[in-house]
Amino acid sequence: MRRTAALCALAAVAVLASGCASTGAVSTAGMPGQLEPIHAAAFTRDTAVFWVSSNGCTSKADVKPFITRLRDSAVITLRRLDEDRCSDVKSEGVQLQWSFEELGLEPGSEVSVNNPYMMRQDVKAN
Repeated sequence: MRRTAALCALAAVAVLASGCASTGAVSTAGMPGQLEPIHAAAFTRDTAVFWVSSNGCTSKADVKPFITRLRDSAVITLRRLDEDRCSDVKSEGVQLQWSFEELGLEPGSEVSVNNPYMMRQDVKAN
């Protein structure tokens, strides 16, 4: 549990460090689709979890993770392949997750995120 909390904190720092830059640690040139802003990301020993925007129809098939291997770590870049054209906007986004096995990573691999972090905008009535 302590390791999971530490990994989640590390993921948050990695996400915040990427800020609003359109490219973070690695180049996205040549990758299909659009760079997907994320609401949040967290990692356990063998799972990567992301919250992405949705108009009501976003599924795992619409967003593809690309893995760039660095010397001692891997960088995950989420790219949206299919636009969500539905009209039931989910302000909190939707959760998508991949096992490290699906991503071609060994359990416990050091990973970071290459996507910009998108702050949630709450609408408040006055």
